Amino acid sequence: MTHSAPTPVGLHLDDGKRTFVVRWEDGRESRIPYRALRLACRCALCIEETTGRPLLDPESVPDDVGVVDCQQVGLYGVQIRWSDGHGTGIMTWERLLALGGDTCCGQCAS
Repeated sequence: MTHSAPTPVGLHLDDGKRTFVVRWEDGRESRIPYRALRLACRCALCIEETTGRPLLDPESVPDDVGVVDCQQVGLYGVQIRWSDGHGTGIMTWERLLALGGDTCCGQCAS
């Protein structure tokens, strides 16, 4: 089964609101608080690979965790380097869309 990836058309780091914002070609917008995004990391340092058991202690992630750097990885997602020193996970566009919910950018007719 093949799923086509959602197509991002814009990425904005809203440091004032500590929110990661992705705009999609269909007008949707994913708004994910930085800390929630950091806690959602599924890399091998955060999730035990064979069992899926969480390894990341949520208490170890500061409430004010920030994005130090964000780089696109191929066509499928972004790698985020966090102010807590973490930076090995890759967030796919599909994961970002799922984490951000299904919200309109505010310019659509209701």
